[in-house]
Amino acid sequence: MANPILRRKLAAGEFISAPGLQDMIAAVLANEVGFDVVYGSGFWLTASAHGLPDAGIATYTQMLDRMATLVRVSNAAVIADGDTGYGGLLNVHHTVRGYEEAGVTAIQLEDQEFPKKCGHTPFKRLVAVEDMVEKIKVAVDARQSEDFLIIARTDARQSEGLDGVLRRLEAYDAAGADILFPEALTSEDEMRAACSRFDKPMFANMSNGGLTPILSAETLRDIGYQIAIFPAMTSLVAAAAMRSALLTLKNEGRGDAPDLPMVDFKHFCSLIGFEDVWAFERKWAR
Repeated sequence: MANPILRRKLAAGEFISAPGLQDMIAAVLANEVGFDVVYGSGFWLTASAHGLPDAGIATYTQMLDRMATLVRVSNAAVIADGDTGYGGLLNVHHTVRGYEEAGVTAIQLEDQEFPKKCGHTPFKRLVAVEDMVEKIKVAVDARQSEDFLIIARTDARQSEGLDGVLRRLEAYDAAGADILFPEALTSEDEMRAACSRFDKPMFANMSNGGLTPILSAETLRDIGYQIAIFPAMTSLVAAAAMRSALLTLKNEGRGDAPDLPMVDFKHFCSLIGFEDVWAFERKWAR
């Protein structure tokens, strides 16, 4: 079942900062910090699980499994990257049903051709506006609860300019999308222009290293956004920390260098549930 907290926060006018989670270690850490909403990134969950780029290579079945696992581990409402819906209209129907049944709270669908590309990389190709409108209508019809939200993303900025972005979002708004997502805008002025056009919640992608400037939650709220995802932050920070640790091991032969930041092992065991396992053993072990 979808978590109603996202719809309630949007209705109350709250601003939502959602970290991207690339694996279940990130998920348990987000639980500890106390996020109410998180983002299941297709880019980073694919990289983490398969070591592959976000280029439409991971299948619907693989991503559904990862999202279902994320929902199980996370205490937060999960916004899930649904790519293009993994095919045509029938695929969109089954993707929405599958994600909702897995406990996802919102699904992001984009107007690229299948197979898609990461929104901040080149060679993206778009479907016709009419085709994406049909996908949104199918998605809205397929969901079983109003707490499950449909996010319509357009990747039109690099091929059709800001005018194309606005024209497409107007059509997706009319088709019934709950949240509008103009991907890869390149300036604060463009972001303000998009947000000023629509009454529905607007969705920003704060992807480190991407095409859109990284702004604070306060600035994004002022611009007119209501949700911002930070899909790359935890992954890039973790990659930098791991590389540093590996270099220390390779060059110094040490896994306990004093300047190497680490989460306490006993604390991490607690985060992932070992205390429950030990309690079970005390009760039932012979």
